[in-house]
Amino acid sequence: MDLRQMEYFLAVVDHGGVNKAAAALRVAQPSLSQAVRKLEKQLGVKLFHRVGRGLVLSPAGEALVGPARIILREVDAAENAVRDVSEVRTGRIDVAALSDLSTDPLSAWVARFRGLHPHIKFRIEERDDPAEVSALVKSGACELGFLSAPVSTADLLAEGLVDQRLVLVSPPGTEELWPDPVPIGSLSGVPFVLGQRGTATRDYIEKSLRTHGVEPRIVVEVSQRGAVLPIVLAGGAVSIVPLRVALDARYRAGVLRELTPGLSMEIGVIRRRAALTEATSQFLAFSKQSLNDWVRAIDRRMAEGSTLIDAAARTAEAMDRRVRRAHLDASILE
Repeated sequence: MDLRQMEYFLAVVDHGGVNKAAAALRVAQPSLSQAVRKLEKQLGVKLFHRVGRGLVLSPAGEALVGPARIILREVDAAENAVRDVSEVRTGRIDVAALSDLSTDPLSAWVARFRGLHPHIKFRIEERDDPAEVSALVKSGACELGFLSAPVSTADLLAEGLVDQRLVLVSPPGTEELWPDPVPIGSLSGVPFVLGQRGTATRDYIEKSLRTHGVEPRIVVEVSQRGAVLPIVLAGGAVSIVPLRVALDARYRAGVLRELTPGLSMEIGVIRRRAALTEATSQFLAFSKQSLNDWVRAIDRRMAEGSTLIDAAARTAEAMDRRVRRAHLDASILE
């Protein structure tokens, strides 16, 4: 096996076929196909099965994906160390996350990190099952995994990052219906729109409501979490969502309320016990710093007399202004 064969194999996996992989790598399709066949011959196994006009990974191919990514990352890390240990210029960061966390807060971290390192690429694997996120990290297919309440194991290190606050969001014009904060026990019979069953946030919300004697009345269940706020804003129901997600509804006249007692979910990160690549290490450090800045800014504004929701809104607006100013000085879209 050689590094080019590993690169070509993963390109076929990531792009879903030989033609797209060849175009992405800017190599001739016959050359790429020949390299993959040579790799299969050396290993004595079939890495792909042809189904119709497409390719599907064989069990042997699935087993190779994680180790192949580890090999290429370690080579890339070695090259970066030789060139410049402290500077992250190129590379790819492979991250796994629960689907609920890819929108908030992971998407904001990725976008802001790329603002500082525009030549870094990301691959984000979303899963609904925490065990699947852990498996991706254990196998080496991803370096980091973002979960709710992660736990260290013999194979993985876990670190708590932040308690993600959840708030009630309801349609525009419903200000008079809700005290501030809203007692959870008063939500009996209220129509809810929630994400699909089996996701971390959905399960936590249902469990929390029942703990306070409320049997959730779920009138709309959606698999796409991005549909929750539009349904709420159109008057279809209320929902309980992460605070930063709820701020998007506030900008469109949605009504936000804190809950009492407050609801929050711990967010953490898992990784293998081996050293991270330089790019991933810096991304993790950047994510932690972003969280610290967010929490400190909200705490400072609340100490000045703002509510949690107002403090979060002002903090988000200040961060957005900084991003816009940065874009005046340099383009990240080159």
